Amino acid sequence: MGKLTFKGGVHPFDGKKYTKDKPIEVLLPKGECVFPLSQHIGAPAVPVVKKGDYVLDGQLIAQANGFVSANIHSSVSGTVKAIEPRYVATGAKVDSIIIENDGKYESVDFAANVKPLDTLSKDDIRAIIKDAGVVGMGGAGFPTNVKLTPKNIDDIDTIIVNGAECEPYLTSDYRRMLEEPEKVVEGLKIVLRLFDNATGYIAIEDNKPEAIKVMEKLTENESRIQVKAVKTKYPQGGERTLVYAITKRQINSNMLPADKGCIVHNIDTIVSIYNAVVCGFPLTKRIITVTGDGIKEPKNFYVCVGTSYREVLEAAGGFEGEPKKLISGGPMMGFAMSSIDVPVVKGSSSLLVMTKDEVSETDESACIRCGRCASVCPGRVLPAKLAVLAAQGNMEAFVKNNGMECCECGCCSYICPAKRQLTQRIKSMRKAVLASRKK
Repeated sequence: MGKLTFKGGVHPFDGKKYTKDKPIEVLLPKGECVFPLSQHIGAPAVPVVKKGDYVLDGQLIAQANGFVSANIHSSVSGTVKAIEPRYVATGAKVDSIIIENDGKYESVDFAANVKPLDTLSKDDIRAIIKDAGVVGMGGAGFPTNVKLTPKNIDDIDTIIVNGAECEPYLTSDYRRMLEEPEKVVEGLKIVLRLFDNATGYIAIEDNKPEAIKVMEKLTENESRIQVKAVKTKYPQGGERTLVYAITKRQINSNMLPADKGCIVHNIDTIVSIYNAVVCGFPLTKRIITVTGDGIKEPKNFYVCVGTSYREVLEAAGGFEGEPKKLISGGPMMGFAMSSIDVPVVKGSSSLLVMTKDEVSETDESACIRCGRCASVCPGRVLPAKLAVLAAQGNMEAFVKNNGMECCECGCCSYICPAKRQLTQRIKSMRKAVLASRKK
């Protein structure tokens, strides 16, 4: 039997050697903390505090504004300094709550509202997850309570915990599985309480044998949970590709995994569900990998949301040599940063510092029609053709040629011998199409 995987994909240098053996270290911020009101897909949260208010660690500071939105809580105690636009890692300015950290970390009584799990109804569990502000922490930031409330609840038969961590350099999920595997398993068991007909699968790439062994040991007596080793290949951890690898069900751009009976959660999201339901903790902290050949001491940190990237960088010893590129996230799907004076948010996974920028240092040349981009595309589209249509601004032809099936994984740009910026052009056109549909 072949390894569980998908068609296409690439094998970039994984870069995990820098931090895979580095245990998670707790990092507490020293300076002010910035909490953008948009840390999730959907409507920005609405502030429930004002300038001058004193807040506690774990206190609600902004409330979800609609069904697809998410609460935001302070990760420190201190005084609200301002509510104003601040830059985030993408380079955009976002309305944010700025809190002057007093360093005391006085917290709300997290245990006060915790109830025994066996006494909670399914609606209770979903409400707790919503109140805690839990969102998808793999980068998308989709409100988790919404994902756990599909229209076809009885048809959900597969819950997948994404432990693939296929993005190069990132090791936060790997360290979580090694150091706190019980929370992953218990978090999955909580989700399975919501779906009577579902089986849970913990999917881990086969280049992480230690994590596979730990998870198999913990779940050997769990009748509704299986550990699945998937082939090490990028983008194995993509939602569509992972669903196909585990179930052989295909999902297109007009579908959600739930339409095929599946729900997929990131490792950190599952642990956040556990923290909310069992411990009463809102989502105020996350693991972030600080890595690359441009970092003096690459590490994995448990960081308070709102902490400045500059503080995170300093905790890892600062720059090693002259940095040429800073990336929030991994090299395939992350984005270049113009400043490190921006906050860590719920979806932040990594600060990657590189001493060589292969993209800017290499001029693109004409397409040689080699077909490599099509051969590695997990969406089975023709990236070279779509990039041309995008450059022409031909939206109608772009859609007709399945341009919306691109998952923006970056495989085509990575493999292209002409170094053409295929993903970037396709991504821009996809945004334009979505914007036109909203109008």
